[in-house]
Amino acid sequence: MMRHTLFLLFVLFSLQTTAQTYQPTPANIQARKQFQDNRFGLFVHWGVSSMLGSGEWVMQNRNIKVKDYVRLKETFYPNQFNPAEWVSAAKMAGMKYIIFITRHHDGFSNWDTKQSDWKITNTPYGKDVLKMLAEECKKQGVQLGLYYSTLDWFREDYPYATGRTGQGTGRKSGGNYDSYLQFMKAQLTELLTNYGDIMSIWFDGHWDQTNPEGSADRSSRINWKYEEIYSLIHQLQPQCLIGNNHHLDPIPGEDFQMFEKDLPGQNHTGLSFQKPSDQLPLETCETMNNSWGYNITDHAYKSTRQIIHYLVKAAALNTNLLLNVGPMPNGKIQPENLDTLKQVGVWMEKYGHSIQGTHGNILPAQEWGVITAKENTHYIHLLSPQKNPFIFIPLSGKKLKKAAQLSNGKRVNFKQVQEGVFLYTEGIAFDTIDTVVELNWQ
Repeated sequence: MMRHTLFLLFVLFSLQTTAQTYQPTPANIQARKQFQDNRFGLFVHWGVSSMLGSGEWVMQNRNIKVKDYVRLKETFYPNQFNPAEWVSAAKMAGMKYIIFITRHHDGFSNWDTKQSDWKITNTPYGKDVLKMLAEECKKQGVQLGLYYSTLDWFREDYPYATGRTGQGTGRKSGGNYDSYLQFMKAQLTELLTNYGDIMSIWFDGHWDQTNPEGSADRSSRINWKYEEIYSLIHQLQPQCLIGNNHHLDPIPGEDFQMFEKDLPGQNHTGLSFQKPSDQLPLETCETMNNSWGYNITDHAYKSTRQIIHYLVKAAALNTNLLLNVGPMPNGKIQPENLDTLKQVGVWMEKYGHSIQGTHGNILPAQEWGVITAKENTHYIHLLSPQKNPFIFIPLSGKKLKKAAQLSNGKRVNFKQVQEGVFLYTEGIAFDTIDTVVELNWQ
């Protein structure tokens, strides 16, 4: 008995020490580079909440009681779910990875967890959709990351009494974080043990235990014990990248920084007060309409042009774009989303190499557009029409050998001076979305 106790103490000490002195493994460093090169991914918000057709926050927004919400489990039957269609749609769009909602704030688990009965394998559908999706991602060569909510509106042991949300779902106990932490760690162990290589864990919900974004004090009202959670993940799969949508500066142990519906350095949403990291890969997530989960009345779909511009501007800031779809309750991605993804894919087929595998932060955005780069090549993305017959690019230091339009290889006239390059636009066949000019340097 004493030996067993000492062993447990040693494991706990090792977990805490590992988190405090976290040094990413070579595999993790390589995974960060691959993640950054990917540039473009698909976010999938889907679960029992999709049945109500009012977004993934419907339980909170309508103050639906747990005793009522749980009935959704008895009628959830996504008989048209086809993982090959999901993965093919992402791949055709030029996306390199998928982030799938394993458990959102309503606590419903989209896999055959042993830690809860509130799961998809207890619905009439009865199948482990995560297992099918993981197998299909491996088959098609698309990386898989997993969204996991640290917030829960369903369970009694989540410390909802100190939270900003979930007060109206009929719980009485007040919560027990020690119990809830063990539950999360057990679920994360399942996810990182039973479903192959996982690219990343995408956490969300920390903000529930803080003052609103923009407050002077954003400290958490509970100790999440991230050192234990992050250490567990890195021990199970050292290459697995950890990100947390806490709307704060990165916490030790995290491998990439995310922004919600904002490009790094912008704050149109009132969520992004954090400074972009200059050490970690960056990612921003955005919706195709105004909703994350399926919303039957939301028809404010972004155009192909808007999405490509967002992708290009993100890449110019050295940032990935994680573009969201909210499949319907039957498991099908909305046809409007599929149509747009196909059109984005047509553009990516031709110009994707000016985005993927590039780096950004060459120049701040100019009135004419932005720049991405790789090795001795710069890609000039002309996003806005210009009245002048030239644009000036303040890049210097090397001799410019050639400027050519990426769409047809036609040379573009230029004049190099000490302060930069004048690129003459006369004769350029302008594209309605993005006219890309390739600059080759010595």
